[in-house]
Amino acid sequence: MITSLRDAVAELVHDGDTLALEGFTHLIPHAAGHEIIRQQRRNLHVVRMTPDMVYDQLIGAGCVTKLTFSWGGNPGVGSLQRFRDAVENQWPHPLEIEEHSHAGMATRYAAGAAGLPFGMLRGYVGTDLPKHTTTIKTVQCPFTGEVLAAVPAINPDVGIIHAQRADRSGNVQIWGLLGVQKEAVLASTRSIVTVEEIVDELPAVPGAIVLPAWVVSAVCHVPGGAHPSFAMGFSVRDNAFYKAWDAISKDRDAFTTWIDKHVVGTADFAEYRESVGF
Repeated sequence: MITSLRDAVAELVHDGDTLALEGFTHLIPHAAGHEIIRQQRRNLHVVRMTPDMVYDQLIGAGCVTKLTFSWGGNPGVGSLQRFRDAVENQWPHPLEIEEHSHAGMATRYAAGAAGLPFGMLRGYVGTDLPKHTTTIKTVQCPFTGEVLAAVPAINPDVGIIHAQRADRSGNVQIWGLLGVQKEAVLASTRSIVTVEEIVDELPAVPGAIVLPAWVVSAVCHVPGGAHPSFAMGFSVRDNAFYKAWDAISKDRDAFTTWIDKHVVGTADFAEYRESVGF
């Protein structure tokens, strides 16, 4: 289904949902995060291997009550200030966290995509995570007797990604630096994909992944929708924006003013782009 991002979020994202907004430095779905803030979704459980600025914004805007993750930060700059404030000072409200390793999160997504109840890995040995994270258990291999870590599948209510293009039937093409975007969509009950362009036919691209239309609930044409991250072949990473975000997010009033002006105060991502000069 090709639709507007506003309509896709209104129909597919509900209060209390578990969401995965995935991307790995590249193709991070910022536009979708902004629309969730505009529509004032609440009590969300958000999942991501590497939460960065878009999750900082969702947390600071009061949308999130739980975060499941494996690393969080403003890449190349420092901490996520709104994330820290929520954990340390319960502002704007308390935030529950569930921490895993990168390998553990990837295994959980892969299990969810495969329709399995859990995944296994050689991991967590020598760490304190199993003492603090109840979703890390052990199982014994029935063939060798080896004890392995076991983690439950991730099956979000909604998986959200940004991609380079889709065709008019809703097939999505994505390439370049990838994370677990494919697995996040396949593991989710519903999915939203924002894209740089919609074309009549997908051209051949070396190394590209194609998500078939039947696994995608909504495709939304949102050029630049990954900003300030990048979409290979369409945009470059806005490093200055990441640096600027540290100062904006450190102060609650400055953050609230920024969100009110550039996100809540704009009708859509096109207006957001104008408001920040992108």
